Amino acid sequence: MGWTGRAPAPDGTQSAPGACQEKERRHASHVQRSRSDYYRNGYGQEHTSHCLIGIEAGLATHYVARELAALGHDVKQVPPTYAKPFRQGHKNDFRDAYSVAEAVQRPTTRFVPAKTDEQLDLQALHRVRSRLVSERTAVINQIRGFLLERGIIVRQGLRFLRQALPDILAKRTDVLSPLMVRIVADLASDWRQLDERIEPVTDEIETLAKSDDGCRRVMTVPGIGPIISSAMVAAIGNGAAFARGRDFSAWIGLVPKQMSTGDRTILGRITKRGNGYLRTLFVQAARVILLRPASWPKHSFGVWLARAAQRLHRNVLAAALANKLARIAWTVLAQGRGYEARITKPAV
Repeated sequence: MGWTGRAPAPDGTQSAPGACQEKERRHASHVQRSRSDYYRNGYGQEHTSHCLIGIEAGLATHYVARELAALGHDVKQVPPTYAKPFRQGHKNDFRDAYSVAEAVQRPTTRFVPAKTDEQLDLQALHRVRSRLVSERTAVINQIRGFLLERGIIVRQGLRFLRQALPDILAKRTDVLSPLMVRIVADLASDWRQLDERIEPVTDEIETLAKSDDGCRRVMTVPGIGPIISSAMVAAIGNGAAFARGRDFSAWIGLVPKQMSTGDRTILGRITKRGNGYLRTLFVQAARVILLRPASWPKHSFGVWLARAAQRLHRNVLAAALANKLARIAWTVLAQGRGYEARITKPAV
């Protein structure tokens, strides 16, 4: 299978220095020509044979990958993290093309599968909701900050501030100036508008999750609801890009960072690599489960969780449980079956 992407595959057979320079000049001209002509000529329609095409994963590459695959080509999206080690010298388009050409031929390179339109739509909903939630959090924090500067302290929690805010604006005029009352009232109005926008987006995500088979299977896992299941399906589809659950948990950064050398195994904090949004959701699911110790025996990992709670810090325990939930979620998604709790009695 030949390489016909943005740059020719590195040959590896070199002769005299003059021949090397001539060969590099021909390669550079090919890269420069392909960048301007390749897409203009209809996504490689001039190629009649089956070609291996490597693309550095990024913005709009899912669309390009699908269009090229529709023409019969074998398209591989290379993550920039995997292409960067093969780039020699300073960064430019030519060397980027060489690094992608080298990475795409490596048998150990993990590629990014092209997302479908349905996955992109679901991912867009999650990104819009995440942005709106971040804006709402910023508004709430600003309200709390203004009140705290005037000596007004409200109990932590969104619902407590929502309940107390009308009384504060009406009765605490002794410490709040008319200008500050108006500012906080405007922020409260922004808060209500964001709530009104977040609610329909959340409802639409839940509706799509309940209508998708993969999301319904993932929702059988403890602590996982429509938001996490739909975000997971939008990110990895059916999970075929991973060989096992631990690869998925490593992809979202829920495994310890390894700094081993020789015979010493040194593990540090979690790597926090990959999809940070999914990692946050799984950690939140783990913390919800940890808040209900009475329900632990109902889960297949209840015995393990009870023992781990006795020796691990709560934050370390939350990360470990999130790792386990991610691996279970990938298993039920990839194998096409629901979660089955297998209760084991603790050894006496």
